[in-house]
Amino acid sequence: MLVEQVWTGNAYRNFNYLIACPETGDALAIDPLDYSKCLAVAKDKGWTITQILNTHEHGDHTGGNSGMVKATGAKIIAHKNAGKRIPNMSRGVGAGDVIRVGKSVDLECLDTPGHTMSHICLLSKTDQPALFCGDTMFNAGAGNCHNGGHPEELYETFDRQLQTLDDNTLIYPGHDYLINNLKFTLDREPDNATAKQMITDYEDQDPNDALVTTIGKEREINTFFRLDSPTVIERLQQQFPEIGDTPDQRSVFLKLRELRNSW
Repeated sequence: MLVEQVWTGNAYRNFNYLIACPETGDALAIDPLDYSKCLAVAKDKGWTITQILNTHEHGDHTGGNSGMVKATGAKIIAHKNAGKRIPNMSRGVGAGDVIRVGKSVDLECLDTPGHTMSHICLLSKTDQPALFCGDTMFNAGAGNCHNGGHPEELYETFDRQLQTLDDNTLIYPGHDYLINNLKFTLDREPDNATAKQMITDYEDQDPNDALVTTIGKEREINTFFRLDSPTVIERLQQQFPEIGDTPDQRSVFLKLRELRNSW
């Protein structure tokens, strides 16, 4: 599996992705908002974009569909319940469905509600696992639930699906929010030495060559995976005494998401 992360450089800090089969050169474009940049990368690599996967229905992820289809004839794939909100879908997918790219790349669809209720993540079925997670999770963060999502569903997605992934799974999110998310981690967990060091190391990184984390690293730096941290819990109790001395993980997650909304 060949992966190219395409930095859009827009105000929303979107990442687009191309996943290609090394045998055939066929490629899947994930959320190709900046379709011109994606087409230029594909041309440079000698790849042919044959499919588009929209992780969800928001315009900053679907806005390049028509341009990409016009240029390539690629078929649009998205969550099976997103058809009314994503024009010209060719295939609706759900949990466990597989998207094949060329002859050698299989991508498993994960039904990951929370940011929206029609959100798909892709998990590569390759020697090096990788998760293309749209706006479900980010480096050191979690998606918001403002526009058609639900925080309780987001918790279930984290708890039942993301927590079960192997530590070496690479993380490819839909946006670059790394530094701001690390600052939130430190606001909640000031003694997190790993997060503190990462801000120093990556504050001036070039988004065209962005850090790719792993689930293992996210367990260290992402507050939404650190629900048992004594520091995280203690600081939440100061603001939300009603959660008690031994809050369950769901309560911790939901309060963190509530705080992040206005942080």
